[in-house]
Amino acid sequence: MVHLLSSERPSMAAASSNPLRALVNWFAKVRAARARRVAFESLLDYDTARLEDLGINRQDLFEALDSPSQRPGYKLQQKRAESSRHWLNP
Repeated sequence: MVHLLSSERPSMAAASSNPLRALVNWFAKVRAARARRVAFESLLDYDTARLEDLGINRQDLFEALDSPSQRPGYKLQQKRAESSRHWLNP
């Protein structure tokens, strides 16, 4: 397999050869994922009216919590934008 551009390298080629650095990166990713999960769970404490004001509902939050690997923040942002469009153009 020939790679012409540096951006075409497989992800393993870009991995660090330093095990300590790899461990630190892994801990940082786990910590960031936990912070996202805690933020989504804190939104579940809001009442239905406040969530509707934000343009989301509880089902959107449950879907985001169930699929953390599929960019849940981006999905919630899309739901909010869709809700905003429906509100502006009924």
